Amino acid sequence: MANSSSATQENISASLPDLHREYKTLFSWDPSRSLIASIRSYQCNRSNNPVKLAIQKIAILRHRFWSVVTGADIPINCQIGGGLLIPHPNGIVIHPDAIIGPNCLLFQQVTIGQSHGGVPIIGGHVDIGAGAKILGAISVGDHAVVGANAVVLTNVPMGATAVGIPATVVGQRQKV
Repeated sequence: MANSSSATQENISASLPDLHREYKTLFSWDPSRSLIASIRSYQCNRSNNPVKLAIQKIAILRHRFWSVVTGADIPINCQIGGGLLIPHPNGIVIHPDAIIGPNCLLFQQVTIGQSHGGVPIIGGHVDIGAGAKILGAISVGDHAVVGANAVVLTNVPMGATAVGIPATVVGQRQKV
């Protein structure tokens, strides 16, 4: 059973977003996916067209509502690749200039922020554990894992696992 789940993890793309990961039905109670949907709605409807302006204003109101419900501070104009999963959005803080690649996974209390003039760039299919802090002008490579409560202040290579305070690389993901 463990081999099939690890093989599934390896099949997640770091470059092509899997938008089914963000999908929610129209009236389902799924606050994290509703917050992401409001961000996507705002970003897809930027135009001077009166209908799109109305949709954009509604998206702003939805974003404010779901931000309060989830307790997350994710700016409506941030750069997030498709397929983002946020199982428990409480306390997530993302800097408006940070870049998050496709198919990432963020747990509760994650901070992705600025330090000394720069913001992080998170690669595709990066899993970030609960309470992790990623600060400064650093990059986290594709398929990397950041452990719970890690404080990442330096670059994390592709496929690496970073843990600790300050975070150090302790391993690499094995290719199947």
